[in-house]
Amino acid sequence: MKILLLGGNGQVGRELRRSLATLGELIVATRDGQGADAIADFDQPQSLPALIDTIAPDVVVNAAAYTAVDKAETDGDAAFRINAEAPAAIAKACKAVDALLVHYSTDYVFDGCAARPYLEGNITAPLSVYGASKLAGEQAIRDSGTRHAILRTAWVYAAHGKNFLLTMLRLAAERDELRVVADQFGAPTSASWIADATAELLRYGVPDSGTWHLTARGETNWHGFALAIMDEAHALGLLQQKPLVLPITTAEYPTPAHRPAYSVLDTTKLQQDFGIVPPDWRNGLKQTLNELVAAR
Repeated sequence: MKILLLGGNGQVGRELRRSLATLGELIVATRDGQGADAIADFDQPQSLPALIDTIAPDVVVNAAAYTAVDKAETDGDAAFRINAEAPAAIAKACKAVDALLVHYSTDYVFDGCAARPYLEGNITAPLSVYGASKLAGEQAIRDSGTRHAILRTAWVYAAHGKNFLLTMLRLAAERDELRVVADQFGAPTSASWIADATAELLRYGVPDSGTWHLTARGETNWHGFALAIMDEAHALGLLQQKPLVLPITTAEYPTPAHRPAYSVLDTTKLQQDFGIVPPDWRNGLKQTLNELVAAR
């Protein structure tokens, strides 16, 4: 199949370059179009349909997004332009060339008031501008009538880019004590597994349009994630010593954007429809830390 990957330089995009290359012809588009990459400027949504029309792919995988959650609170126009208007334009273009659109969304479309993992059909109620912009992108894709697979993921990290894992490792090397929020719960999910699962989903085939939850198995809070990072990184020699990691409340670490207190996603539908069984979140952490060891 011919696949167009949008956002090939992001955390998930860089992993998708690897995983999607096994499926057929892969064309990668990025904002700056460096090297052999095509140009896809999400700040100019009206420019995207021409790219899709020219390439005429079988599948478009959109891994581009505005992900600065706190900045979005004062930069809503940009967040909605990239996360809603651009996907709307892409979806319309996909419909014109009969391409399947694979698009990533987020756990932040939910308000976090649930007491059990969210199902795909549960009521959405984003607490932030970022969450609202991603939800608007989802709806625009559904309204377009194009064939699509919307994949909601959460707490994404990788051995590259900007993410919680790398921030914790940097701070651990600089400080003796860290204070980390312990009352927000989710499932840390590696970009590497997201990319592998996406390729597996495409290999299986998407017979009907829909939304699926794509996260690692299990749950923890940010404090628990930080503790696991310290333990594993120290065991692998990435940290000479472990700092003290203290739990704090969200109220003690105020941020411009409100975040859901509980945003664990139920992946039963993913397993039933595609046979994809998510790994435990700890396994993804170990794999990613081993990548950092290998890169030293």
